[in-house]
Amino acid sequence: MSVARAVQVVGVPMDLGANRRGVDMGPSAIRYAGLHRRLERLGVTVRDRGNLKVADRAEGLTRGPGVHEDESFARARHRAHHVEEIVRVMSELAAQVEAIERAGDLPIVLGGDHSIAMGTLAGLRRAGRRPGVIWIDAHGDINTPRSTPSGNVHGMPLAVAVGLAEDPFPDELRGTVDGASCVLLATRSVDAEERDNIRRAGVTAITMADIDRLGMAAAMEKAITVASTGQGIHLSLDIDAIDPDDAPGVGTPVRGGLTYREAQLAMEMLAASGKLRSIEVAEVNPILDRENRTAQLAVELIASALGQTIL
Repeated sequence: MSVARAVQVVGVPMDLGANRRGVDMGPSAIRYAGLHRRLERLGVTVRDRGNLKVADRAEGLTRGPGVHEDESFARARHRAHHVEEIVRVMSELAAQVEAIERAGDLPIVLGGDHSIAMGTLAGLRRAGRRPGVIWIDAHGDINTPRSTPSGNVHGMPLAVAVGLAEDPFPDELRGTVDGASCVLLATRSVDAEERDNIRRAGVTAITMADIDRLGMAAAMEKAITVASTGQGIHLSLDIDAIDPDDAPGVGTPVRGGLTYREAQLAMEMLAASGKLRSIEVAEVNPILDRENRTAQLAVELIASALGQTIL
């Protein structure tokens, strides 16, 4: 049985947070892989809000006229590439997600790079809900503009959401979730300062090594228990959490990830919990994919999270 009667889909065709092009095509690839048809077969009513407008980096992104910034803000902005346009899009996404949440439907946000999580979580918070989060990702995504080695914003959204990152991110995007209700699952590539940030935020980390020892079922039980301390569970799924053999179409692949069945089990357990209330899927890159396999996998995982079972 599905955990949602109605969903609303928003696409965010953005690759500004990453250093490789292509994830801006992710929403189209996931739709093309049959998302709507798959969910409708589960008895879910699907409304698609289309894609947000995102400027291309080739358009020469600049700061808007008349915006004043002090020296510290300017330094922070320099360490967060394309942050002005990313923040603008996240504000629009937050408004869309807030409207979906207030309508009582389940938001499904399709990325795009993982920066989208800032807008999704801000929208849920604006609607009055501070969810627990299961963040399934090969990477920590909890760098700040001070700690980032790359300046890529898709490595910062969890830090923004738990309130560790400050300028140049505005107040409306910060502190939207409690780190104690957040779980990083399937991580296997974490920067040195991210380790400290995970501890400072009180985020529970369940690495691939932990999954090897515990097994996927026990790891997911722990994740659901922690995230259940929030107001419903938000699933933030970066497809690079899946091993590149099963998900080749991602910009930052890391070997040794979740198998196809481990990922499916995680989604099935989340559906069975009855606590899932919002979803985002990030980092599908069709340019690097093989015959849209990764987008098809994304569709299968979303369907499993919404109640599709083997029998």
